[in-house]
Amino acid sequence: MQKRPKPKPFFRPRLPQNEHKLNNEITAPEVRVVGENMEPAVYPLAQALKMAQEREVDLVEISPNAVPPVCRLIDYKKFLYEKKKKDKEQKAKAKQSEVKEIRFTPNTDEHDFDFKAKHAEKFLQDGNKVKCYVQFKGRAIMFQERGELLLLKFAERMSEWGALESMPKMEGRRMLAMFSPKKKK
Repeated sequence: MQKRPKPKPFFRPRLPQNEHKLNNEITAPEVRVVGENMEPAVYPLAQALKMAQEREVDLVEISPNAVPPVCRLIDYKKFLYEKKKKDKEQKAKAKQSEVKEIRFTPNTDEHDFDFKAKHAEKFLQDGNKVKCYVQFKGRAIMFQERGELLLLKFAERMSEWGALESMPKMEGRRMLAMFSPKKKK
C-alpha cells in the first residue's frame, strides 16, 4: 500500500500591518486624546471612538507606552503621507560623507604637492574625509622615509582644515594617512 503525500499547508499572505493601532485595534480602556482644536484630556475608549466618528477621522494610537496611551484624532492616510514626506526631507538633508583619495609617489614635485593639497583642502571643507597615500613602485620601496616625510608635510599643511587620524603606516606597497574634517563652528 502506498502512502499518500502529506498535503502542503495552505499559504495565506499576511496583510500589511499598520505601524500604529487604529480605531478598534486599540485595547486600552482609557486613552488620552489630543487633536486639532481640542484640549488634551483622558476619555474612555468608547467615547474617544465616538468623537473620532463624529469628526470623520481616525483614532490613532501615537504613544502606546504612556499611561494612559496617547491617541490622536487625525486622518491616518494624510498622517502617513506627511510623515513619509518629513522623513524624505530629513534624509535629503543628511549628507553622506565620502572618502576622497589623494595619491603621491616618493618623488612628487613641489608644484604637484601644492596642487593636490589644494584639492584636499576643498574636500575637507566640503566635509569629506581624505585618504592620502604614497605609492611605492619597484625599487622606490627603499625610500620609505621620503614617503613618510611627504605625508607628515601634507599633514602639517592640512592642520587648518582637517585632523590626522593616525600616523602614516605601511599597507603593502602603500603608506597611508587618513584626514577627517574639523567641525565647523
